Amino acid sequence: MVIAVDGPAASGKGTIARALATHYGLPHLDTGLLYRAVGIGVLRADADPADEAAALAECGFSDALFHDPALKSEAAGRAASMVSAHPQVRAALLARQRDFAAQAGGAVLDGRDIGTVIAPDASAKLFVTASAPIRADRRHRELVKLGLDVQFEHVLHDIQARDERDSSRSAAPLVMADDAALLDTTDMGIDDAVQRAVALVEARIRTAAND
Repeated sequence: MVIAVDGPAASGKGTIARALATHYGLPHLDTGLLYRAVGIGVLRADADPADEAAALAECGFSDALFHDPALKSEAAGRAASMVSAHPQVRAALLARQRDFAAQAGGAVLDGRDIGTVIAPDASAKLFVTASAPIRADRRHRELVKLGLDVQFEHVLHDIQARDERDSSRSAAPLVMADDAALLDTTDMGIDDAVQRAVALVEARIRTAAND
């Protein structure tokens, strides 16, 4: 069983995807980390994330980079949003993601284009969203807990800018798959959102079994 979880930044999709992976005993991949890894690589090379050639040069990173705390920074998030707009970068990382989805037993993947590009035949697809102010508040609180001195207004602006880049890029833009279930977490706590996600996946499984 493959579960695709898509949505904008700070919508809760990562938390939900991890919970679904635990619930169903499946491996989980946060595909956004791939683009954050590329973005960090570009920044550390003193290059411009908007430069496709520079971004492409960083696509061969080791999995060890996934454990680098710098990947959680806002700088990494901004760089990831920029490098993910490059068609050659997306193509370079495509096989890595599809291989993860194709492993025996299935997997849970979350990102921006899982249900539309990476795993279009996924057993269940969720599109997780929330209002921009709520998402900014969640991200702001997360960053403060990490000890970072950031202003809410800056986080909100960054969220809105990333939404625009992700939705308007020519390569695999952020869109809801036609057969995905919408999960708006604006007024939900974590537990309620996870319960709803499980219910939506179960409903999709039942529907598929009856087809």
